[in-house]
Order: sequence, then C-alpha cells, then structure tokens
Amino acid sequence: MSTTATGLFTFRPLDPLKDAELLHGWVTHPKAAFWMMQDARLEDVERAYMDIAADEHHHALLGLDQDGEPAFLMEKYDPAHRELVGLYEPRPGDVGMHFLTPATDRPVHGFTRSVITAVMAHLFEDPATRRVVVEPDVSNKAVHALNEAVGFVPERAIQKPEKEALLSFCTRERFFEIQRSAAATGVAV
Repeated sequence: MSTTATGLFTFRPLDPLKDAELLHGWVTHPKAAFWMMQDARLEDVERAYMDIAADEHHHALLGLDQDGEPAFLMEKYDPAHRELVGLYEPRPGDVGMHFLTPATDRPVHGFTRSVITAVMAHLFEDPATRRVVVEPDVSNKAVHALNEAVGFVPERAIQKPEKEALLSFCTRERFFEIQRSAAATGVAV
C-alpha cells in the first residue's frame, strides 16, 4: 500500500472490503444526499467500491488525518473513459475528481476547504495532471463555493443520466496561483 502526504492529510488506496462499513455510514447519511447512495446497503457499497478498485480509469482513496484516521473520501477518474464520456471534449492531462467529507456532530471551521485543497494538491502532484474536472449537481451551492475557492471555473450545465451537473475546470496554474495569493495574504485555503 502506498501512502502520500499532502499538507495536513495523507492518502491511501481505499480497501473496498475493510473500509466498506465506514463508507456505508458516510454515503448513506442524509448530509451526503449528493453522493446518491442514500438507500445503499453495506453490500452495495462494497460492490460499488470493488468495481472502482477493478477499474483502471477510476480510483478511490481515503484521506487520513494526522492521527492516521480516515477523514474523507476522494475519487479520481479519467473523464475520457468515465463519468463525462460524450459530454465534453477531454484534453490530455484532464483528471476528474469527487470528494466526500463525512457528516459530524462536531464540525471544524475550514475543514472541508482544507480537504478540497489537499485533494487538489494531491492530484497536481502528478506532473501529467494539467486540469481537474468536476461535475457537481447544479443545486449543490456549498460545493460550488468550495470549488471556486480553490480555482474552479464553471463552464456550463450538462445533463448526466443521474443529474444536471455544473461542468467546471481548474487548471494547475490557476490552483497554484490561488494558493500563492492566499499564502501571501495569510488566508488559509
């Protein structure tokens, strides 16, 4: 198992069988409605993530906190082969991304923004990644604000089979420019 570190978090590949129970609680929680697994059984979660583990174009990772405890879920995919096939013209270096922070009774201010920043930094650690592509539900205003904070620019609404989505892009240059600006002004991102 390889683990990489990005800022406050480390990443490790998700183990569909060992991590399914944890994920089941995360993806079926009412606050995870946009994950679209509200009615999933434990077996459904295992199967879904076993399918991802077997897919060369889709990968699931757990983000771990400083104590090594699972803190969030991240998926990356090749949009030329998954999720967005036929919905836009992919470029070399495009990587699709999803992330999920679990619901908590003790929210930490800035946590989700730290997560998306770490996810983006992790994706851009690969020099082949030129641009990150996301397709959140058009009505998910909270994630649109987070996406904008790290550099995503909405392009247009697209119709996916399961939702109307806001196709958005963040280039490597834009992400790192926002990080530099935030560091220069002392704003945490």
